[in-house]
Amino acid sequence: MARIKGAMMTRKRRNKTLKLAKGYWGAKSKHFKMANEQVMKSLKYAYVGRRLKKRDFRSLWITRISAACKLNGINYSKFMNGLKKAGITLNRKVLAEMAHNDPAAFTAVVEAAKAAL
Repeated sequence: MARIKGAMMTRKRRNKTLKLAKGYWGAKSKHFKMANEQVMKSLKYAYVGRRLKKRDFRSLWITRISAACKLNGINYSKFMNGLKKAGITLNRKVLAEMAHNDPAAFTAVVEAAKAAL
């Protein structure tokens, strides 16, 4: 039976990791062992970061909506309660975009929320 050597596949696997480590400082981009450790850590950070991004954006939207509500004489929690009672189903992303780019339309939504309270 013929002997099978794994050099080609091993080299391909290592080159794939080294390609991901391109741009890292020093030996972390050159030596496979160090590069592999750093790539694994980087991929873990990326995984966590994708989840944190959702929290960060929701927090940003709430801050923008809250600031716009204060300009219209109502606080955030009363505004959201008014929207729910008025049956307006706009998500926070759309409300923040509206507050940032179209203050007149946001004011109309605030008035509808105030009327429902």
